[in-house]
Amino acid sequence: MEQPRTALAERIAEQRAGTGDPRALVGEMRRSVLLVPSVDGRLWSAHSGGVRWVCAFTDETALARFALHHGPGDRPMDYAALLGARIVDEIVPGLGEPAGLAVDIASEDGSMFFPPVTGVVPDGVAVDTDAAAEEEGRGRGR
Repeated sequence: MEQPRTALAERIAEQRAGTGDPRALVGEMRRSVLLVPSVDGRLWSAHSGGVRWVCAFTDETALARFALHHGPGDRPMDYAALLGARIVDEIVPGLGEPAGLAVDIASEDGSMFFPPVTGVVPDGVAVDTDAAAEEEGRGRGR
């Protein structure tokens, strides 16, 4: 029997169908408990497009799909259960580089990326703030 979708998975499906409200999606992500795989005590992340993406999953089924391809073989995959708000407000800023949250990346039609922009991550680490733009501009002149 198929497991019912979490509220966040429902909001992601709405957004992907073009009927969702982006603010409601971000709010649901912040309220949701997400499962983040860990290896040797470190949260799983991946680099893509100049951004470090913390990988998280809406439920154990979504995590299991990921573990089939990236897990430690015949052993269970370790993971932490964290609020989405904690991931984007505390963990992402602590990474020291542009970082965002990738949810359900092993679900072909259910993944969603929350990039390091204002409204998703704290302004101090968002890549679209005035401070970030000024810093980028100074780097180009060197």
